[in-house]
Amino acid sequence: MEQTEEITVTPIGVMHCGLRTPADAPRNFTESAETGIIEIFPAYLDAMEGLEAGQTLVVLFWLHKARRDLLKVYPRGDRSRGLRGVFTTRSPMRPNPIALSELKVLKVQDNSIEVSGVDVIDGTPILDIKSTPLQNKEKN
Repeated sequence: MEQTEEITVTPIGVMHCGLRTPADAPRNFTESAETGIIEIFPAYLDAMEGLEAGQTLVVLFWLHKARRDLLKVYPRGDRSRGLRGVFTTRSPMRPNPIALSELKVLKVQDNSIEVSGVDVIDGTPILDIKSTPLQNKEKN
């Protein structure tokens, strides 16, 4: 099997929040009460049309500080669970460190989206944002 061609991904924005190091970040968005601001870059402002407070967004992040050289990890750092391949975990350490979070929209203003449930550190690049499927069904 041939390896596919190289893929280029361009961030659409960046997360601003009070979490400074990976150790500060909650292990998952479901465990987070943290709030933050998603800054959308000017080229992507039109993509924000229709965003409003109360929505839940699926946000894809590029974990720029994560290691990419580990293929096995202890789930949640628990050595009693044994090493497992990263594809069976939600570990941030993976060949392509893409994270997925569901964040609740608190406020939308200009190029900023205030959200809760933040589980990434300040400065984390954002790859894409999608509304949850249920919201798409209700609005379409």
